[in-house]
Amino acid sequence: MEVTTSPVREPLITGKKTLHDITYDVCRHVENKPNVAWLLALATAMGVLAIGAYAVWRTLWDGIGMWGNNKTVGWAWDITNFVWWIGIGHAGTLISAILLLFRQKWRNAVNRAAEAMTIFAVLAAAVFPILHTGRPWLTAYWVFPLPNVFGSLWIDFNSPLVWDVFAVSTYFTVSLVFWYIGLIPDFATIRDRAKGIISRTIYGALSFGWNGSAKTWERYEAVSLILAGLATPLVLSVHTIVSMDFATSVIPGWHTTIFPPYFVAGAIFSGFAMVLTLMIITRRLFRLTDYITMQHIELMNIIILVTGSIVGVAYLTELFMAWYSGVEYEQYAFLNRATGPYWWAYGIMMTCNVVSPQLFWIRKIRTSIVATFALSIVVNIGMWFERFVIIVTSLHRDFLPSSWVMFYPTMFDVGTYLFTFGLFFTLFFLFVKFFPVINMAEVKTILKSSSDNTVVHHKIEEDTKVTTH
Repeated sequence: MEVTTSPVREPLITGKKTLHDITYDVCRHVENKPNVAWLLALATAMGVLAIGAYAVWRTLWDGIGMWGNNKTVGWAWDITNFVWWIGIGHAGTLISAILLLFRQKWRNAVNRAAEAMTIFAVLAAAVFPILHTGRPWLTAYWVFPLPNVFGSLWIDFNSPLVWDVFAVSTYFTVSLVFWYIGLIPDFATIRDRAKGIISRTIYGALSFGWNGSAKTWERYEAVSLILAGLATPLVLSVHTIVSMDFATSVIPGWHTTIFPPYFVAGAIFSGFAMVLTLMIITRRLFRLTDYITMQHIELMNIIILVTGSIVGVAYLTELFMAWYSGVEYEQYAFLNRATGPYWWAYGIMMTCNVVSPQLFWIRKIRTSIVATFALSIVVNIGMWFERFVIIVTSLHRDFLPSSWVMFYPTMFDVGTYLFTFGLFFTLFFLFVKFFPVINMAEVKTILKSSSDNTVVHHKIEEDTKVTTH
């Protein structure tokens, strides 16, 4: 009699690893001397940071008039880049918090780097609102409700820009604590393996006296779940509040209720694309293919496919609602996006965000390293242009034709953007060298259930059952 058996899932850890192998493979990158590839990557990132630092210095010295913003287009590359970087930071907390609550084992190999990406992306995003204040050393404190001798300078709590400050700062704080809590057991492992006094002292301080007892692990898991519960609504709320910067205005093309879910889906879409970009580089640079497997890459591609499809539906919904509303200003705003002077930006946005993710329906592309790496970059290019289209094309032609102007970025717009890229990648490359890039403690918990050895054992069991029947 023929017996049908359920297929065995692909292993999340390949290479028939042991607990000792996991410790060695992750720790060797921290303990060994830097290799040439890492040094070249860090030097490139720091070079870009130095070039961008000049643009930031000139902006601080001469003012934001160095940018291409004008009387009509008061927001341009600065806010475009701010929203883009905040979106990049969404995937880290999503992988850490939501997938932890749903007990998804595949998150364990990529959550550490994704969480670090969140921290660095929020730091990069913070550069733009700070610079946009003009003279931050004179004006930055105005965002805080502090009593002063000049009278009331209390901020307007009805403004979504103030909501941004609270949402992003809370998100950053919770993400930072969540990331650091997860590092503590691994810091203790490195501390115990350290041979030099300096390394032992540094990692001993970072590990907060971790002793690995059952009580310590119990508290660690309890805190992780609590932080995951706190972070989950933040994942949804942060980009929702960022979208309200636009949705609460009366500018045609902005004043729409679809923005909150549309922005959240877009943030997850771009965030997972950046995670893929970084993880593909990391798995190749540090030879971690046994831990960041094709199974991980395929699952993340599926999430990109789903969220990209949601973003595509949102684009079509916007167009339909503009037509259905009967408001001529709203209709013209979307017609101008598609056929106006910035039509090329709209075309790039639609191609990269709507068409390119659909290629992941093809399994051969979904499981190809080269195709995934290329498409992950394409997605983030498209998401940058989405923010550019929303902001610039809605502002440069609004209600008064007499105020219609074009926006042209200057070298200082581009230089400031390069500064944030340099900052992000410098921090990330330092992280992957001096911190364990994979969560050893969590990967070890799935070794018995998700490794090559387990899959072979299950297949033998299934074959035995079939033979017996």
